[in-house]
Amino acid sequence: MSEFILKDMVEKRGIKDKFDIASAATSTEEIWNGKGNSIYPPAQTELKKHGIGKTAYTNFSSKRARQVTKQDYNYYDYLLCADSSNIRNTIRITGPDTDNKIKLLLDYTDRKGSSIADPWYSGNFVDTYRDVVEGCEGFLAYLESQHII
Repeated sequence: MSEFILKDMVEKRGIKDKFDIASAATSTEEIWNGKGNSIYPPAQTELKKHGIGKTAYTNFSSKRARQVTKQDYNYYDYLLCADSSNIRNTIRITGPDTDNKIKLLLDYTDRKGSSIADPWYSGNFVDTYRDVVEGCEGFLAYLESQHII
């Protein structure tokens, strides 16, 4: 959900050309025989409820799960994680965070150190959507405050 929420935000702000946004898992649970699963249907429903997925840039119909790679660390400026286990697993894959790129998404809010509500356990995609929006807004505000965008 985070990838497409952030894509929607930067597209609406007219700054999508300043970003290369992608999501990746820290496990292979959603990848079978080398092919990733599509976005979980209730997550798709929540995104659609907010009008996300209607543009070419935010269309998630062909999105498939993939795992984080060591190369992702060198390619991306930020690796934003939903919870502390994602941080640990990302570091396990990419190696030490020597450039301080790996952060919790909610670290860009007043809820530093907090995890995104996990709908896998709760089934509550509304709370997850709310947390991700808050984190993405905070992240964009941070980039603006640092004159990055």
